Amino acid sequence: MTDVPAPHPVTGRCFGDGDPLYERYHDEEWGVPVHGEEALFERIALEGFQSGLSWITVLRKRETFRAAFAGFDPAVVAEFDEQDVTRLLGDTGIVRNRQKIEATIANAHALLALHAAGRTLDALFWSFAPDRTQHVRPATWADVPATTPESRALAKELKSLGFRFVGPTTAYAAMQACGLVDDHLATCPSVVG
Repeated sequence: MTDVPAPHPVTGRCFGDGDPLYERYHDEEWGVPVHGEEALFERIALEGFQSGLSWITVLRKRETFRAAFAGFDPAVVAEFDEQDVTRLLGDTGIVRNRQKIEATIANAHALLALHAAGRTLDALFWSFAPDRTQHVRPATWADVPATTPESRALAKELKSLGFRFVGPTTAYAAMQACGLVDDHLATCPSVVG
Protein backbone atom coordinates (compact mmCIF):
# COMPACT_ATOMS: atom_id res chain seq x y z
CA MET A 1 0.00 0.00 0.00
CA THR A 2 1.39 3.36 -1.03
CA ASP A 3 1.39 6.21 1.43
CA VAL A 4 -0.66 9.11 0.17
CA PRO A 5 0.88 12.43 1.14
CA ALA A 6 -1.28 14.61 3.33
CA PRO A 7 -2.78 17.53 1.43
CA HIS A 8 -1.04 20.82 1.97
CA PRO A 9 -3.17 23.24 3.93
CA VAL A 10 -4.57 26.08 1.86
CA THR A 11 -3.37 29.49 2.95
CA GLY A 12 -3.50 32.92 1.41
CA ARG A 13 -7.26 32.94 0.97
CA CYS A 14 -8.72 36.36 0.25
CA PHE A 15 -10.74 35.86 3.46
CA GLY A 16 -11.39 33.20 6.05
CA ASP A 17 -7.90 32.02 6.99
CA GLY A 18 -7.76 30.91 10.62
CA ASP A 19 -11.44 30.05 11.16
CA PRO A 20 -12.38 26.53 9.99
CA LEU A 21 -16.02 27.45 9.32
CA TYR A 22 -15.03 30.54 7.35
CA GLU A 23 -12.30 28.61 5.49
CA ARG A 24 -14.82 25.94 4.40
CA TYR A 25 -17.27 28.63 3.29
CA HIS A 26 -14.53 30.37 1.29
CA ASP A 27 -13.18 27.17 -0.26
CA GLU A 28 -16.44 25.34 -0.98
CA GLU A 29 -19.20 27.91 -1.40
CA TRP A 30 -18.38 31.57 -1.98
CA GLY A 31 -18.35 32.21 -5.69
CA VAL A 32 -19.49 28.71 -6.63
CA PRO A 33 -22.57 28.82 -8.89
CA VAL A 34 -25.79 28.18 -6.95
CA HIS A 35 -29.01 27.03 -8.59
CA GLY A 36 -32.38 25.98 -7.23
CA GLU A 37 -35.26 27.85 -5.68
CA GLU A 38 -34.69 27.01 -2.01
CA ALA A 39 -30.91 27.47 -2.23
CA LEU A 40 -31.28 30.91 -3.81
CA PHE A 41 -34.10 31.88 -1.43
CA GLU A 42 -31.83 30.96 1.49
CA ARG A 43 -28.89 32.96 0.12
CA ILE A 44 -31.04 36.05 -0.48
CA ALA A 45 -32.52 35.76 3.01
CA LEU A 46 -29.13 35.33 4.67
CA GLU A 47 -27.63 38.24 2.73
CA GLY A 48 -30.54 40.36 3.95
CA PHE A 49 -29.93 39.28 7.54
CA GLN A 50 -26.22 40.03 7.10
CA SER A 51 -26.90 43.64 6.11
CA GLY A 52 -25.07 45.80 8.66
CA LEU A 53 -23.27 42.81 10.21
CA SER A 54 -20.21 40.75 9.38
CA TRP A 55 -20.84 37.67 7.24
CA ILE A 56 -19.18 35.38 9.78
CA THR A 57 -21.88 36.35 12.30
CA VAL A 58 -24.59 35.05 9.98
CA LEU A 59 -22.52 32.07 8.88
CA ARG A 60 -22.15 30.92 12.48
CA LYS A 61 -25.94 31.09 12.87
CA ARG A 62 -26.74 29.47 9.53
CA GLU A 63 -27.89 26.09 10.84
CA THR A 64 -30.16 27.77 13.37
CA PHE A 65 -31.54 29.99 10.59
CA ARG A 66 -32.28 26.88 8.57
CA ALA A 67 -34.15 25.29 11.47
CA ALA A 68 -36.00 28.51 12.31
CA PHE A 69 -37.08 29.06 8.69
CA ALA A 70 -38.09 25.47 7.86
CA GLY A 71 -35.05 24.82 5.67
CA PHE A 72 -35.97 27.94 3.70
CA ASP A 73 -38.87 26.12 2.07
CA PRO A 74 -40.76 29.10 0.60
CA ALA A 75 -44.15 27.36 0.80
CA VAL A 76 -43.73 26.85 4.55
CA VAL A 77 -42.20 30.27 5.24
CA ALA A 78 -45.04 31.98 3.34
CA GLU A 79 -47.43 30.49 5.91
CA PHE A 80 -45.59 32.11 8.84
CA ASP A 81 -47.83 34.44 10.84
CA GLU A 82 -47.42 36.91 13.71
CA GLN A 83 -46.92 34.01 16.15
CA ASP A 84 -44.00 32.85 14.04
CA VAL A 85 -42.57 36.37 13.95
CA THR A 86 -42.77 36.48 17.75
CA ARG A 87 -41.14 33.04 17.95
CA LEU A 88 -38.33 34.17 15.65
CA LEU A 89 -37.80 37.41 17.58
CA GLY A 90 -37.22 35.26 20.66
CA ASP A 91 -34.75 32.91 18.95
CA THR A 92 -31.28 33.89 20.18
CA GLY A 93 -29.72 31.62 17.55
CA ILE A 94 -30.64 33.95 14.67
CA VAL A 95 -30.43 37.68 13.99
CA ARG A 96 -33.51 39.02 15.75
CA ASN A 97 -34.59 41.91 13.57
CA ARG A 98 -38.31 42.32 12.90
CA GLN A 99 -37.83 44.02 9.52
CA LYS A 100 -35.50 41.29 8.27
CA ILE A 101 -37.76 38.51 9.56
CA GLU A 102 -40.83 40.07 7.97
CA ALA A 103 -38.88 40.65 4.74
CA THR A 104 -37.98 36.95 4.58
CA ILE A 105 -41.64 36.01 4.96
CA ALA A 106 -42.64 38.59 2.33
CA ASN A 107 -39.94 37.22 0.03
CA ALA A 108 -41.42 33.73 0.38
CA HIS A 109 -44.77 35.18 -0.75
CA ALA A 110 -43.04 36.95 -3.66
CA LEU A 111 -41.29 33.74 -4.67
CA LEU A 112 -44.57 31.80 -4.69
CA ALA A 113 -46.17 34.57 -6.78
CA LEU A 114 -43.23 34.34 -9.18
CA HIS A 115 -43.88 30.59 -9.49
CA ALA A 116 -47.60 31.19 -10.00
CA ALA A 117 -46.65 33.45 -12.91
CA GLY A 118 -44.72 30.56 -14.46
CA ARG A 119 -41.26 31.92 -13.62
CA THR A 120 -38.43 30.73 -11.41
CA LEU A 121 -36.09 32.61 -9.11
CA ASP A 122 -33.22 30.64 -10.63
CA ALA A 123 -33.90 31.90 -14.16
CA LEU A 124 -34.59 35.43 -12.96
CA PHE A 125 -31.48 35.62 -10.77
CA TRP A 126 -29.12 34.18 -13.37
CA SER A 127 -30.53 36.43 -16.12
CA PHE A 128 -28.56 39.24 -14.45
CA ALA A 129 -25.22 37.42 -14.47
CA PRO A 130 -22.51 39.32 -16.28
CA ASP A 131 -20.28 37.49 -18.75
CA ARG A 132 -17.80 35.67 -16.48
CA THR A 133 -15.40 35.09 -19.36
CA GLN A 134 -14.76 38.83 -19.50
CA HIS A 135 -14.19 39.15 -15.74
CA VAL A 136 -10.76 39.72 -14.27
CA ARG A 137 -10.32 38.94 -10.60
CA PRO A 138 -9.74 42.07 -8.52
CA ALA A 139 -6.22 42.79 -7.25
CA THR A 140 -7.38 44.15 -3.87
CA TRP A 141 -10.63 44.52 -1.93
CA ALA A 142 -10.58 48.21 -2.91
CA ASP A 143 -11.15 47.01 -6.50
CA VAL A 144 -14.35 45.12 -5.58
CA PRO A 145 -17.45 47.23 -6.20
CA ALA A 146 -20.28 47.49 -3.70
CA THR A 147 -22.79 47.53 -6.55
CA THR A 148 -22.76 47.04 -10.30
CA PRO A 149 -25.23 47.88 -13.08
CA GLU A 150 -26.33 44.23 -12.93
CA SER A 151 -26.91 44.26 -9.16
CA ARG A 152 -28.88 47.51 -9.44
CA ALA A 153 -31.02 45.97 -12.18
CA LEU A 154 -31.49 42.73 -10.22
CA ALA A 155 -32.51 44.65 -7.09
CA LYS A 156 -34.97 46.74 -9.09
CA GLU A 157 -36.51 43.63 -10.66
CA LEU A 158 -36.77 41.79 -7.33
CA LYS A 159 -38.37 44.82 -5.66
CA SER A 160 -40.86 45.15 -8.53
CA LEU A 161 -41.89 41.55 -7.79
CA GLY A 162 -42.46 42.23 -4.09
CA PHE A 163 -39.11 41.13 -2.66
CA ARG A 164 -37.81 43.17 0.26
CA PHE A 165 -34.40 43.85 1.81
CA VAL A 166 -32.77 43.36 -1.59
CA GLY A 167 -31.07 46.64 -2.40
CA PRO A 168 -28.24 46.83 -4.94
CA THR A 169 -25.52 46.14 -2.34
CA THR A 170 -27.33 43.10 -0.94
CA ALA A 171 -28.06 41.92 -4.48
CA TYR A 172 -24.37 42.21 -5.37
CA ALA A 173 -23.34 40.31 -2.23
CA ALA A 174 -25.77 37.56 -3.27
CA MET A 175 -24.34 37.59 -6.80
CA GLN A 176 -20.85 37.12 -5.34
CA ALA A 177 -21.93 34.39 -2.93
CA CYS A 178 -23.93 32.53 -5.60
CA GLY A 179 -21.24 32.60 -8.26
CA LEU A 180 -22.70 35.07 -10.72
CA VAL A 181 -19.39 36.87 -10.36
CA ASP A 182 -16.01 35.67 -9.14
CA ASP A 183 -14.59 38.31 -6.81
CA HIS A 184 -11.93 36.15 -5.21
CA LEU A 185 -8.80 38.27 -5.28
CA ALA A 186 -6.24 37.60 -8.01
CA THR A 187 -3.80 36.23 -5.43
CA CYS A 188 -6.36 33.86 -3.90
CA PRO A 189 -5.75 30.12 -4.43
CA SER A 190 -9.50 29.49 -4.82
CA VAL A 191 -10.74 27.85 -8.00
CA VAL A 192 -14.48 28.24 -8.43
CA GLY A 193 -16.83 26.57 -10.90
